[in-house]
Amino acid sequence: MPTKLFILGDSISIHYGPYLKEFLSPEFIYSRKSGEEKALENLDNPIGANGGSSELVLSFLESAFNHSEIDAKLILVNAGLHDIRRDPQTGEINITEKTYQENLEKIVSLVKSHQKQLIWIRTTPCYEEIHNQRINDFHRFSKDCRHYNQIADNVMNKNAVPSIDLYSFCENMGKEIYYDHVHFSEEVRKLQAAFISGWLNAWQLTYRSK
Repeated sequence: MPTKLFILGDSISIHYGPYLKEFLSPEFIYSRKSGEEKALENLDNPIGANGGSSELVLSFLESAFNHSEIDAKLILVNAGLHDIRRDPQTGEINITEKTYQENLEKIVSLVKSHQKQLIWIRTTPCYEEIHNQRINDFHRFSKDCRHYNQIADNVMNKNAVPSIDLYSFCENMGKEIYYDHVHFSEEVRKLQAAFISGWLNAWQLTYRSK
């Protein structure tokens, strides 16, 4: 019996999603938060299929579980890029590190309470020398991305939630991988999907053997 999986992440996941669906083995049935067309109108606006910040991810999951809208056993979640957005004038961060940690703790607890398997995907890199030269509405910084990934690592490790290290995978490819301030070229999206697919296939074999 194939395992149903549900993807809930930011615009990065919208881009690699179609390739992930294609690359996954028949052991999986792919689904994700709906509204891709709406989300693609503005990838920086967390609407439709774009899960947005940890606060929005938590809110969506609470509503979806309350209305029995997710029947997948395996839930792949990411939140981070929208959390670390900073106001260019004040430097204020969108979601504080304390709130980010609390939101992730609640996400873990919520998913587990519904007898689902959570898999976390680490937030992809962002470089201020690229990002903040190309967009003025909000800024992002590498140190925030690394720090929030570490917060997520601590939460997931404490709760025995497996993580897919998409951050390191992308960072190892260098900085010539973006087509805008934070989103990746078509070829990189394919590589991301292949990496995640390979991780899931290996995890499935290990998980079933236990």
